[in-house]
Amino acid sequence: MQVLTHLREQIVSGTLSEGDTVPSERQLAADWGISRATAAKVLSELRHEKLVIPKQGSGTVVAARASLHHSPAERFKSAQATGRIYPRGHYAKILSASIAPAPERAALALGIVENQDAIRRQRVSYNEADAPVSSSVSWFLAELAEPVPELLITERITGGTPAAIEARAGWSWQDGQDLVGARIATDEEADLLGITERPTALLVGYNSLFDAEGKVIEYGEYITHGDRFTCYTFQRPRD
Repeated sequence: MQVLTHLREQIVSGTLSEGDTVPSERQLAADWGISRATAAKVLSELRHEKLVIPKQGSGTVVAARASLHHSPAERFKSAQATGRIYPRGHYAKILSASIAPAPERAALALGIVENQDAIRRQRVSYNEADAPVSSSVSWFLAELAEPVPELLITERITGGTPAAIEARAGWSWQDGQDLVGARIATDEEADLLGITERPTALLVGYNSLFDAEGKVIEYGEYITHGDRFTCYTFQRPRD
């Protein structure tokens, strides 16, 4: 359903922020040429996904997204749509940025041999309560160190790494892939995310950004709390 996908993406990307009013049933019906019953189902589904909540005097508003995990795909979309990588109140700290030997999975993604030098950036993201919600490690080809020196500085890159790479090196991403799974956290990972109950499950992901020729511009691995969720949508194939 196009209207549902549109509203969901606006919320996840941060175009609609926490507390923003979502169009009413009547407005959705008028804007999208759908019935009031269909509009009601759209708002009901968004409430079911915990993306919106009813608010007296305001109708339906965007909910606080404490339980929503913002995947790399969602952050890249947000950067394109709003210029912001994270929702309002969320932020990241860069723990390290250096040249390091690429492990097997990263080397395979980047098309280099295992233990070959590559750029490694590690970050932890925090919510508006300053609590850690995810940690990630991104890998880039070492040849980007000269045109994009920001990759080797332990500071956030305004607009995100893909935008910096495109501006400095002329490599632009066209497609992305995000593989998601789950496993038990190591003690180090649990400490990083402030998790005290152990053993505990983590949501884990492996993401790649590709240019038009299929070359990987950025490869990343991330972990987040196991009680968070990521929303994906799909449509039935049409003839």
